[in-house]
Amino acid sequence: MSGHSESKTEKIMNNIMDTIADKLPKQKSDNIMNNIMDTISDKLPKQKSDNIMSNIMDTFSDKLPKQKSGHFDQASVSDKVNKMFGRQRSLHGVLGGGKPADVLLWRNKKISSSVLGLATAIWVFFEWLDYHFLTIISFVLVFGMVVQFVWSNFSSKPNGVPRVEIPDELFVNIAVAIGAQVNKFLGFLQDVSCERNLKHFVVAIVGLWALSVAGGWFNFLTVIYIGFVCAHTLPVLYEKYEDQVDDFLYGILGLLRDQYQKLDGGVLSRIPKGNKKTE
Repeated sequence: MSGHSESKTEKIMNNIMDTIADKLPKQKSDNIMNNIMDTISDKLPKQKSDNIMSNIMDTFSDKLPKQKSGHFDQASVSDKVNKMFGRQRSLHGVLGGGKPADVLLWRNKKISSSVLGLATAIWVFFEWLDYHFLTIISFVLVFGMVVQFVWSNFSSKPNGVPRVEIPDELFVNIAVAIGAQVNKFLGFLQDVSCERNLKHFVVAIVGLWALSVAGGWFNFLTVIYIGFVCAHTLPVLYEKYEDQVDDFLYGILGLLRDQYQKLDGGVLSRIPKGNKKTE
């Protein structure tokens, strides 16, 4: 009878500990555990209380999730909420995943450095060495013809020179990808223009104005190269210093929000708005 009572008591205490471990934070569950242990030690005989407490501690250590151990870190919670633009996915997923995201995040350093080096070489040829696009194309074609001419004259096979052909699908895929991005950008501008949100409209106008100013400072190729370099450097730097960048950007956005509220309260709110027609 005594053994049956002890087994029943242990079962009840195990259920209590399971509930505490699953439902309460680590610090609060520790305080309750201490109170329970003190009560058991005072009310039960020494041997029986030792057995029950041993079983309770084993159950508690097994059932308590590992992520709940340790102290409560408020920064870890704010990091999950305070992501850039409220994103929930990883940066790799935001960039589309796959090989393009691997290149932008330097998962394979050889491929990423080769792509960036090729873009830099093209920019140097056109900007620093003052080559023109037609000149580069002509030199490449001349070099290819010379190689094929020498190859065909010294080859033992009459048709031993390989033919260079660019697949038609390559041009189709490039055209489709460019067209999709252009339509997406135009759709975004039209949505901003028609959604009757003055804040978004002003931000879009300022962004286009800044782009026009940058276009006056640099030519089109330099602007494309700067964007290419930023695409291959900023994501990997953001991934490395994500927390610091998020805090800095949200601080800047807070300042801009305060300035906009002052502008809205002092100027924009006084602009008369037309009444919407009700059907």
